[in-house]
Amino acid sequence: MTGEYQHALDNKGRLFIPAKLRDELGEVFYITLSMDRCLSAYSSEAWQAFSEKVNAMPYVKQRKMRPLFAHAARCEMDAQGRTLIPQNLREYAGFTKNVTVVGCNNHAELWDSEVWSEVCTSEISPENIAAVMEELDF
Repeated sequence: MTGEYQHALDNKGRLFIPAKLRDELGEVFYITLSMDRCLSAYSSEAWQAFSEKVNAMPYVKQRKMRPLFAHAARCEMDAQGRTLIPQNLREYAGFTKNVTVVGCNNHAELWDSEVWSEVCTSEISPENIAAVMEELDF
């Protein structure tokens, strides 16, 4: 998934999912916590692959994944392309009104727009881009 999209939560906590990402996320997708102060959205296929990786872990390591599953929400979009972001997830990510949806390879990230602006500014530097490219052996 790629791209950056600006949207606002409505008064019921619903978020419009951009059409380009709707196709990739599918009719049913999963939103959960991220290690950053944002949320991650996975297609059913990506969530299944993630679940299978967790199932293959020893039980002690699986337990560390508990928060990701405990706070995961199975989501569907309404006819207008919106999905309800549960209150506990909105609070975790610090959502106020404006949300930035960011494509991030095999998933999308949902950020409070002010937080995303700060993160984006710190990550977009020639030095950081060069380090990423070096990591990928480019």
